[in-house]
Amino acid sequence: MYDYVIVGAGSAGCVLAYRLTADPAIKVLLLEAGGPDRDPMIHIPGGFAKLQKPSVNWCFSTVPQKHLDNRRLWFPLGKTLGGSSSINGMIYIRGQKEDYDSWAQDGNSGWSYENVLPYFKRAESNQKFADRYHGSDGPLRVSDQRSPNPLAWAYVRAAQQAGHPFNPDFNGDTQLGTNLYQVTQYDGRRASTAVCYLRPAMRRPNLTVLTHAMTRRLIVERNRVVGVEYSRRGRAQTAYCGREVLLSAGAIGSPKILLLSGIGPADELKALGITPLHDLPGVGRNYQDHLNSYLVCDLKEPISYDRQHEFPRNIKHGIQYFLYRTGAPTSPVAEAGCFISVDGGRADIQTHVLPAYVVNAARTRLEGHGLTINSCAMRPKSRGTVKLASANPEDAPLIDPNYLDHEYDRRISLESIRRIREILAQPAIARYIKRERFPGTGKNSDEEIISYVRQYASVDYHPSGTCRMGTGLDAVVDPELRVHGMAGIRVIDNSIMPYLNSGNTNAPAIMIGEKGAALVRGEQMLHGAA
Repeated sequence: MYDYVIVGAGSAGCVLAYRLTADPAIKVLLLEAGGPDRDPMIHIPGGFAKLQKPSVNWCFSTVPQKHLDNRRLWFPLGKTLGGSSSINGMIYIRGQKEDYDSWAQDGNSGWSYENVLPYFKRAESNQKFADRYHGSDGPLRVSDQRSPNPLAWAYVRAAQQAGHPFNPDFNGDTQLGTNLYQVTQYDGRRASTAVCYLRPAMRRPNLTVLTHAMTRRLIVERNRVVGVEYSRRGRAQTAYCGREVLLSAGAIGSPKILLLSGIGPADELKALGITPLHDLPGVGRNYQDHLNSYLVCDLKEPISYDRQHEFPRNIKHGIQYFLYRTGAPTSPVAEAGCFISVDGGRADIQTHVLPAYVVNAARTRLEGHGLTINSCAMRPKSRGTVKLASANPEDAPLIDPNYLDHEYDRRISLESIRRIREILAQPAIARYIKRERFPGTGKNSDEEIISYVRQYASVDYHPSGTCRMGTGLDAVVDPELRVHGMAGIRVIDNSIMPYLNSGNTNAPAIMIGEKGAALVRGEQMLHGAA
């Protein structure tokens, strides 16, 4: 029997496996529905666009979005060791101090910014910074980009010309301003949690890792979770644990497994023929995500990454990369950005600069060379759901982000397009631009821009909140990450976020894994920023 069973070898699950097995007396089983992270495109940063395939990606879609012309949006999630840290854009952004302070103010003692900063630092090995905000000897490698495209720096200069300050560290004293992003890379290769955390842990005899192991439900005895039922290579199997099951399947997978196990809204479970074991209304509720609105320009010069995969350019880039670990293959795709305040306070908008045509989640190819600027409202007020389609674990869940349901989200999406246009009009980058292709210079009214957003906006791949941490009736876990009303089960991933952080979500997921591991081990909490 194992001491702990971890479900999901993603951004948080790999951290848990690494930290818990540091004690040789603890036996851990880690279950991952996907396969090993052997695809070479995982480890070459520029291979990001090649990872939209079912061998490494769940390839989900949302339900029709009523505020986005009833479109079903492509919804990728990592399905391999490392989870989404193995297929994401590698941007290292933690969010704002106020994000985590709001968690604590919501009744979650121990989750303020000063409480979580030590766990961000514990995780991090930053190749540039070693100060009160950053760690230098953690497992997770964080670095500057090796070979940024000239368009990225042009955007940063243009943003400054538009009045946005240069920010040397988005994860430091303030988030506002513009710069290139730091990335989870090391020596020109992706630094996923599978590489940084799981590989060292797999050398330990007290860790068992099973890939292609899809968890079907939790095994519950007298209101206590004692194990899991999973399928592997067509065979149903069970695994029992003496202490706890740690659910780290992400904001889509974790609520799905709870619901399949009879833990969730009782009426919905009964309607699907699932016997409710514990009526917990908040499971699958409080869904939050960033909606990606984008502006696309045609370029005058062939300096983007478009066509770089074609012969003979691909030969040149391949040689440069394998000899020196530099060049286009090291690009995280989204290289620069700007955090923009609409009203003079906290940043409300985040932009990503992609030196290429990236339309329809990179699945639509355009001829020529282009520049894409993505933007999102960082603290959306719309709330969605994750529900079961049926009682069959093999069926994809019903993902309804409910994008643009709230007027605030519509207003910020509109404002983000206007702010990007202000930046692109500046001399530093305007000299590269031939024309604005999407939404097009003829679309200027509020109605025209919002109509464009409804027609073309895409998922930003930052799902969260579906197993909310808190003390209210809609909460799923307490501040110790234990499921309310149940024993032997914790949820440790981005699903526990009461409110979505202001920015990319991989860094917070890793922090949650670090703090969650400390809670499981009963460690005295780290304090202060030193």
